[in-house]
Amino acid sequence: MDIHLIQEYLCALQDNICLYLEKIDTKARFSRTPQQSARGNRRPRIMNDGLHIEKAAVNFTHSKGDSLPKAATDRRPEMAGRPFQALSVSLIVHPRNPYAPTTHANLRFFIAEGNTPIWWFGGGFDLTPYYGFEEDAIHWHQTAKDACIPFGPDVYATLKKSCDNYFYLPHRKEPRGIGGLFFEDWTMGGMQRSFDFVKSVGDHFLPAYSKILERRMHMKYGEREREHQLYRRGRYVEFNLLYDRGTKYGLQSGRSIESVLSSMPPLVRFGYNVQPEHNSPEHTLLTKYLIHREWI
Repeated sequence: MDIHLIQEYLCALQDNICLYLEKIDTKARFSRTPQQSARGNRRPRIMNDGLHIEKAAVNFTHSKGDSLPKAATDRRPEMAGRPFQALSVSLIVHPRNPYAPTTHANLRFFIAEGNTPIWWFGGGFDLTPYYGFEEDAIHWHQTAKDACIPFGPDVYATLKKSCDNYFYLPHRKEPRGIGGLFFEDWTMGGMQRSFDFVKSVGDHFLPAYSKILERRMHMKYGEREREHQLYRRGRYVEFNLLYDRGTKYGLQSGRSIESVLSSMPPLVRFGYNVQPEHNSPEHTLLTKYLIHREWI
């Protein structure tokens, strides 16, 4: 398969997501400053201080190098010292309204070149609500399952479990959100079949998120909800800095620090031993939503 076909799809996906977010926000626009060097090319897209989107980053990267960073070869030591190419779209959306959830998605392709190239796809999408809504969680996971159905009866259940396990803060003993899909080292059915699966995941992201965002972004909220949102955003920072392999890879690969950390929320509040009031909506988030459960 021509690697340019993968690049074309990821760039088109980036464009579609950015156009959608600009359409619903009406105020803010993404910055668009392509960057190219001998190590590859980048299309960072950042939106700040919108009417409904407080911050969003939708970044495409095509990187090349003589050897992979340690974050990549820790799991695959046989690739150490090989030249490589990596293509990815990675995004984060932090809405302004506390009732609208944060979302993250990533799709990537790696190839370590040599006499026998080693390649794989990875990625997925996940949802981090600050207030729980049953219908949102069901819609999110049903759409994730729809993306997987053509590729096998067990794919959704396997990737949901992988997502639950990955987006987990062991020091807090709590999930980061309600999960979604997460896959690594994906080569199932060969390169074309694997690429078809990645496209299905990418094509289902906006249908999964847009319905929830548009349902929640106009809800009325006050200082209490805003303070809770800022406090829970701190969990996002903790996960990305302590555990996220994508962050570690970006830092080790020499990419722009601004791009690597663009997933961070614009405002965060850290508090000491914050405990939600029993039976409050904030308490319900912890007891009913930030747990590993089957949604569909």
